[in-house]
Amino acid sequence: MRMVFAETLTKLAREDKDICIVTPDMGYSILDVFEKEFPERFFNVGIAEQNAVSVAAGLALSGKKPYVYSIIPFVTMRCFEQIRVDVAYMNTNVKLVGVGAGFEYGSAGYTHQGVEDLSVMRCLPNMIVCAAGDNREIEEITKQSVQINKPMYIRIGRHNRGIFNHCEEIKIGKASVLQQGEDIALIATSNMLPGAFDYAEKLKKQGRKPYVISMHTVKPIDKELILDLVDKGVEINTFEEHTIVGGLGTAVAEVIAESGKGIKFKRFGIPDVFSHYVGNQYYIKDQFGLNFDK
Repeated sequence: MRMVFAETLTKLAREDKDICIVTPDMGYSILDVFEKEFPERFFNVGIAEQNAVSVAAGLALSGKKPYVYSIIPFVTMRCFEQIRVDVAYMNTNVKLVGVGAGFEYGSAGYTHQGVEDLSVMRCLPNMIVCAAGDNREIEEITKQSVQINKPMYIRIGRHNRGIFNHCEEIKIGKASVLQQGEDIALIATSNMLPGAFDYAEKLKKQGRKPYVISMHTVKPIDKELILDLVDKGVEINTFEEHTIVGGLGTAVAEVIAESGKGIKFKRFGIPDVFSHYVGNQYYIKDQFGLNFDK
């Protein structure tokens, strides 16, 4: 997925000379083509995430379209003050790109795991938050991001995840209904999209008729779709490889609560605990009951 992002942005940069990349010494082999083609638009500031964000804000104020690329914890939390003040508060056209959703860097331990980023970015005014679930979604989100003159956080995966979203149109701010249903809706974001399809197969064997929905934009959340499901009395389950505090499940729950109507609702995600597991992504997800292919 990160290669799809890099290839898409490189193609866009051939037509838009304002696109540039700022990286705190990350992205080797991923950003190489961009760096080779546009060396004057590629800025490696070294292992200095705070500087990377402030440099990007300065570039944006000069009319450029900077993308800051790094591993999720480093591009969201290590430099949070700079994001809050230089990007969100000043409403600068900076795109923050976090790679390694959830436990994708699980073998590097908790310091490298991206499990709070949606909550952290979602709480900031002016910030759009996207979390692509497959290669097609990241391609479309990247294309559309260039046309949006606002701060954005784009969460992407490390690996080639294939294509699950075959909708005619993918639009930032609108969920994609990938499978029609009747009595239960499985709303997934980011790398839990395949898991939602696995869970749907289990439900079908029980006689249920599940919707499968990709919520690739967590902020602004697609309230219209959620309220339509609530009006129909459809049970809603959310799926995220992320803490259940403040992420997709919270965003959906807020819409349900404010609707004034009651439906069955369940969140699948990481409980409010630190993960002390080290290993590959599948192993760690298993510890939290987030694999549904068994």
